[in-house]
Amino acid sequence: MALFHPFLSHYSSSLLTSSAQPLKLVPVARRPPLNVVPTRKIKCGAVADIKPAAALDDDEDHNKVLLVGPTSEQERIVADYDWTEEWYPLYLTQDLPEDAPLGLTVFDKQLVLYRDAKGVLQCYQDRCPHRLAKLSEGQLVDGRLECLYHGWQFEGAAGKCVKIPQLPADAKIPRSACVKTYEVRDSQGVVWVWMSHKTPPNLAKLPWFENFDRPGFQDTSTTHELPYDHSILLENLMDPAHVPISHDRTDWSAKREDAQPLRFEVTERTDRGFAGWWGKTIGDQSATASSFLRFEAPCSLQNNREIVDDKTGETHYFSGLFLCRPTGQGKSMLIVRFGGTKRSPLAKLFPKWYFHQNAGKVFEQDMGFLSSQNEILMKEKVPTKDLYINLKSSDTWVAEYRKWMDKVGHGMPYHFGHSTISLPKEPAVVEHAPAGLVAGVSASMPAKGGIGTMHAPNLANRYFRHVVHCKECRNVVKAFQAWKNALSAIAVALTALAIPISGRQWKALLLLSAAVCSGGAYACSFAVALNTTNFIRTHRRL
Repeated sequence: MALFHPFLSHYSSSLLTSSAQPLKLVPVARRPPLNVVPTRKIKCGAVADIKPAAALDDDEDHNKVLLVGPTSEQERIVADYDWTEEWYPLYLTQDLPEDAPLGLTVFDKQLVLYRDAKGVLQCYQDRCPHRLAKLSEGQLVDGRLECLYHGWQFEGAAGKCVKIPQLPADAKIPRSACVKTYEVRDSQGVVWVWMSHKTPPNLAKLPWFENFDRPGFQDTSTTHELPYDHSILLENLMDPAHVPISHDRTDWSAKREDAQPLRFEVTERTDRGFAGWWGKTIGDQSATASSFLRFEAPCSLQNNREIVDDKTGETHYFSGLFLCRPTGQGKSMLIVRFGGTKRSPLAKLFPKWYFHQNAGKVFEQDMGFLSSQNEILMKEKVPTKDLYINLKSSDTWVAEYRKWMDKVGHGMPYHFGHSTISLPKEPAVVEHAPAGLVAGVSASMPAKGGIGTMHAPNLANRYFRHVVHCKECRNVVKAFQAWKNALSAIAVALTALAIPISGRQWKALLLLSAAVCSGGAYACSFAVALNTTNFIRTHRRL
């Protein structure tokens, strides 16, 4: 999906950019275009379709210009890194259930998140100490978390067990009956969790995004579960080259005829990530010549931009933010946030759920080949440099990210770096039934998770990837379903009433009203499908 608005491009018609310091992008200092070369064959018969320039003498020199180079001495340095000593994005605050626990994962660690009677967020290991049942399958009773297996209840930041129904009245609750807890923080509309039990939470590492705190800043935020590894998701998000092809005409910012070589300049490499500029090499470069990308450990990718109004001199701030949480082998959860201090008037004509379903469409356009990429990485068991052909004119950020993983991958449960890999020590856990809030939603529906239905517990299904995590879209789907049923019933009643009436005018009026109600029911059905049905490519290009 890359540096591409997954909703309608309603904050800015151009791509979003980022920098650590406030940056005025007008005027922009030009950077020389990337050197380009004629079309020639490289190893394995791959052909680089790039604009012609000066010819090179041999394939080796040719590849040096085309392909991302080997790891440098600086990049070979192994950094001190522990994946647990980081803050991970759990959920959008606005979408937290008010009366139920929520089951979540970070890598292979299963957590349960809920609000107690005082509204304070509590996060525990999603495992009852009694018989290991999932606490996220439980319920809230007077602000306490109850395991629905035997009714044990837990509360507070210490995870203390306060009730065991089967315990004799004169017996004390064992101290070992407490649950393991995690520190959480609600910051800028996102709940973050600190995963380490050895090291106290480091608030200096808690992400803070300046633009989201500016006066007048408005954002559209949405959450998606995806059936591939978080590293593949991040690769996809930092890949601007695929946008014109994969997302052709998804909105007016992506057109396949705009596909072209891009230029990249890495300006920063640290143990916690990298940053740099990128832009077009062909056509009007004024809008994208100074696009800036920043990746920061463990899983944040952002693009910010400041645009100065020529008429008023006022500076407008725009942000695109991707928060990617690893949720196990071959799975990830993404919080997407786009916003700005100025909003296009056109965007006000569309409800938020429209932008949410458009985001789902964007992910579905990429899902097939990203899932297969995940399978191949797990099967081949070699670093990406032995599998990828990374072009300097399209894949620089991908190579930078995999090289960063070479530095820190030793401190992760598993990783696939540019030159190194560490395979998962434990097999992936496959759940055959959804848990917690998802299970509750599934069980409340007539289909009850039947395969091929809207409510199937499957991450390839838009309903379970997004709608169950979004209060607004859940309410919209329920409302449209209710209206569809009501309008259908009214249409049937009006038709039945029109049959015995002899007067032509009254019969015509009733039948016309029935037709209008039927049309409304169809529109409601279409809106439900728009929110819950996957996008499927119907064309096959020769």
